[in-house]
Amino acid sequence: MEGNPPIMRRSALAAVAAIGSASLLVAGCSKADDNKNDDTAKSAGANAATKDVVNASTKKGGTVTYEYSDVPDSFDPGNTYYAYMYNLSRLYARPLMTFQPGAGEKGNTLVPDLAASKGVPSDGGKTWTYKLRAGLKYQDGSPITSKDVKYAVERSNFARDVLSLGPNYFQQFLVGGDKYKGPYKDKSGKGLSSIETPDDTTVVFHLKTAFQEFDYLVASPQTAPVPQAKDNGVDYVKNIVSSGSYKFKSYADGKQAVLVRNENWDAKTDPLRKQYPDKIVVNLKVNAETIDKDVLAGDAIDLGGTGVQAATQAQVLASADKKADTDNTYGGRLVYMAINSKVKPFDNVACRKAVQFAIDKVSVQTAEGGPVRGDIASTVLPPDIPGYEKSDVYASADNKGDAAKAKDQLKACGKSTVKTNIAARSDRPQEIDAATAIINSLKKVGIDASLKQYPSGKYFTDYAGVPKFTEKNNIGLIMMQWGADWPSGYGFLQQILNGSAIGSSGNTNLSQYDNKDVNSLLEKAIGTQDDAARNALYTEIDKKTMDDAVIVPLTYFKVLLARPKYATNLVSSAAFSGQYDYLNIGTTKK
Repeated sequence: MEGNPPIMRRSALAAVAAIGSASLLVAGCSKADDNKNDDTAKSAGANAATKDVVNASTKKGGTVTYEYSDVPDSFDPGNTYYAYMYNLSRLYARPLMTFQPGAGEKGNTLVPDLAASKGVPSDGGKTWTYKLRAGLKYQDGSPITSKDVKYAVERSNFARDVLSLGPNYFQQFLVGGDKYKGPYKDKSGKGLSSIETPDDTTVVFHLKTAFQEFDYLVASPQTAPVPQAKDNGVDYVKNIVSSGSYKFKSYADGKQAVLVRNENWDAKTDPLRKQYPDKIVVNLKVNAETIDKDVLAGDAIDLGGTGVQAATQAQVLASADKKADTDNTYGGRLVYMAINSKVKPFDNVACRKAVQFAIDKVSVQTAEGGPVRGDIASTVLPPDIPGYEKSDVYASADNKGDAAKAKDQLKACGKSTVKTNIAARSDRPQEIDAATAIINSLKKVGIDASLKQYPSGKYFTDYAGVPKFTEKNNIGLIMMQWGADWPSGYGFLQQILNGSAIGSSGNTNLSQYDNKDVNSLLEKAIGTQDDAARNALYTEIDKKTMDDAVIVPLTYFKVLLARPKYATNLVSSAAFSGQYDYLNIGTTKK
């Protein structure tokens, strides 16, 4: 999931949903005062939310405000692929499975949400059956049925000309997925036959190949139910029908969303959500420095969850008191630069290797904020994702690049100079700074790269994620940040490396990498039951990808979050890239 998606992380599947946030609140490492605001309250300490719940509280009422520097790809749970939106969407869209609120690796615990229990596999992992909880209702009081889950998957995966922003795993793996044209073109009304709904509480998925991690896949918001009669395609975002604990009171595109309690949500059907605040406000296009000020004042939460800006970082790290109210952790993410293999001369592996050798990664790390924002990377898989194995194919002295080897590779490519463009997101200052550092490194070896900036809200729909656009505009290099869609090698690698994941819009395989060996290894891995054997295949995929030089690993991402002092139930979750879990955040502010 791009970073900021979609999203998840590691560890074995866990089953019991009853181990919800209630038990975590009891064990919270610090407790909020439910009766008053206390600006002098003792800090829980640095990194406290990575170990336990901070400011545990059952206090209800008040308003929790989120702020974001741009606009999200979409609030539509079936049309989003950013980690922070996977996180936020659970407030109004319940998927079949989800992640238990928990600190660090505890947050990777997968539990049933809309489903009554985890999936039941059969046929060697090619068929998965889920039973829904009893008594589920939408915000209008109408019942949620298995047919609504089936429809949600169909609209999100099989109408790519209408909803193109989310992943397309279901389209790739469901039987007949390559032929079904989606519900907007399906005049029969029967839908995809490989998703069966034998009754209103049962949904059965039939896959082309075994998929041993399918419970993780149905934890995506694409399985959150959508009533077909209320769906109007891309405009559904304006009138989303809630299945969660909150519903939309108002939605102003590109400006603000306001959510209030869903009165037809029933806690008896939901052991995870607690419905603490009266209201949740999401303000968009807020200046990044303003967000930092509001967070430090306790007035807002940074929705993007990518951490404080450079100036604020220096400020909080210079003060012991302010540092004590921060959380610094890995997020199962990689900051990297994709080399577009369809843009000349990077269709030649030697030219791609020239880029690999040329980059001074220390300068990139410094531009991103130093070691507190990430360790220098040399593999596709981060260290906290299964399958990682330490390696450095393009090693250089002190990680500062090797100009001589870069020039040798350019010569092998038949080039002495290259002109290209590098894409980065205009609303992410650290990404711009990192791209600028890369440009300076490349210039030293004869590669002239010009910076092209695009807004993150349209980065994948209109620019970097549109292959025709990148090819037409000579965008050979693309800045990217990626986190696992779920905590496994497959959840990390599939959408950025598999040729079948390349899309005409909303594409996340930015290198347009289509290696038959890698594609087949990914398929083999997801069908392998033994964890060790499966992880060994992920390691092999990583090595093959680095040999083909289509991805330049820059840093293993770390986030530095400032904790708003009035926010309750703060817990930094590995499942959401180290972001705070948004499911049960409340406030003590009156």
